[in-house]
Amino acid sequence: MGAARLQVLRVTGESGTAVIDVAGLDAAARSAVEQAAKDAARGAGLAELRVALTAEKRNRRILAVGSGKGGVGKSTLSANLAVAMARLGRKVGLVDADIYGPSQPRLLGTEGRKPEARDKTMIPVQSPWGVPMLSMGHLVQPGQAIAWRGPMAGSALGQLIEADWGDTEILVVDLPPGTGDVQLTMLQKYKPTAAVIVSTPQDLALIDATRAIGLFDQGKVPVLGVVENMAGYLCPHCGQVSDPFGHGGAEVTARELDLPFLGRVPLDIAIRQKSDAGEPPAAGEGPQAQAFSAIARSVLAALDQLA
Repeated sequence: MGAARLQVLRVTGESGTAVIDVAGLDAAARSAVEQAAKDAARGAGLAELRVALTAEKRNRRILAVGSGKGGVGKSTLSANLAVAMARLGRKVGLVDADIYGPSQPRLLGTEGRKPEARDKTMIPVQSPWGVPMLSMGHLVQPGQAIAWRGPMAGSALGQLIEADWGDTEILVVDLPPGTGDVQLTMLQKYKPTAAVIVSTPQDLALIDATRAIGLFDQGKVPVLGVVENMAGYLCPHCGQVSDPFGHGGAEVTARELDLPFLGRVPLDIAIRQKSDAGEPPAAGEGPQAQAFSAIARSVLAALDQLA
């Protein structure tokens, strides 16, 4: 049974009851353990074996990734942060909480796949990059509009968060932009362990990022720091670096708010191309992967200090 441990076995006549500890096993492994126990019981001559699977509740940490406005690359950062942390040896899952505009299935190459369910609980979809994930994009038809009011969106978020995440230690939650119903539900019901804020260097984005930081402060959720996205563009033709969205604004804002600056990601066409192809740059090598890995190390160091 691998990591499973038989805790109790009672046999009465031709029937039996087994209690098996399956802490740390995912849904597929738990199903295999249960079936193996029943097969062994039949082989031993029992007509019936009732199996109870138990596991200690894991101290899973929720890491919210937020932004004050859309279009700053928050979802791309969330996906690559999760992949980078997984490459550093952490057991990481990803929830696409952007109910109205889910993009994580495209970013992590799981479009067209549907999650299975066990006892009315969803089982996350396994991405090719070692990160299990769930998104509304897995539950609706591609391109289908989701016209839900706040309570329905909150209920959908609950199904994603309360899925069977197995031995996942860190659950990265890609929040929608802004400070609306989904964010409030997240703060009030699921209380993230910490948050990361994503912004471009431009003033308008930083104003909204400050609002997002204020929301987490009100909810008493520690903000680990700020990531500056789309920071500098290296022209592939002339080799010159330009700053269409400015440069250093997020770092300055972090310093003014007495928050850590977690790093910056360049405006790079390779990141866009790989993301559209469902191949997160963090899963590869080169400067793009290194940028995400450096941010992941900073985030993990700050997150572990909260433990």
